[in-house]
Amino acid sequence: MSTKPILCPTCKKPIDPTAEDFPFCSERCRLLDLGAWASGAYKVASPILDPELLEEVEQAELNAERRREGKP
Repeated sequence: MSTKPILCPTCKKPIDPTAEDFPFCSERCRLLDLGAWASGAYKVASPILDPELLEEVEQAELNAERRREGKP
C-alpha cells in the first residue's frame, strides 16, 4: 500500500515530513504563505448568527456589487 505524498501548500511540490520547513518545501514558500495571511488573502469565516447583522452584511454586499456594476 503506497502512501499519498504530502504536498507543499504553496507550490504543491512533494515534501518530506521530516524537512526543516515542513509543511512547506522551503523558506520561500513559508514566507509567501505568511505574506498571504498578512495581506488578508486568507480569511477564517464563521457563521453570522445575529439576524439583524446578517441582513446588514447582505445589504452591504448588494450595495458593493451594484457599485462594481456601475449601478446607483
